[in-house]
Amino acid sequence: MKKTVLLVVLLTLVAFVSGAIATAPPKAAGTPAQAAPAPAKPAKLEKSSGEIKSVDAMAKSIVVAKGKEEKTFATTADTKITKGKEALKFEDLKAGMNVVIEYKKDMDKLIAVTIKVSAPKAAPKAK
Repeated sequence: MKKTVLLVVLLTLVAFVSGAIATAPPKAAGTPAQAAPAPAKPAKLEKSSGEIKSVDAMAKSIVVAKGKEEKTFATTADTKITKGKEALKFEDLKAGMNVVIEYKKDMDKLIAVTIKVSAPKAAPKAK
């Protein structure tokens, strides 16, 4: 009889423990991917300058050349285009304008955040 009572007590204990384990929330494995994701860092802005070689009105992008290096910059509705203190529209950009662009990288695209148009450099005076 003692063995039967002991067996019943042990089986009851095992049932309660296994039930408690089954209903317990899963423990975090300690990997950051399972933890709450950290807020994304703002993209670091980079600068580039040069002369506009071409403007693509359909794609809302410009190609800027500095020496032999050419970069294509996409624009968005948030891109700020200025010439001095005057705000310009994308349609005002023309080939041959000198620009300084602050941009961010998005995968393999360069997204212009600001485009500052400057007056073309004057040709050196002949002596």
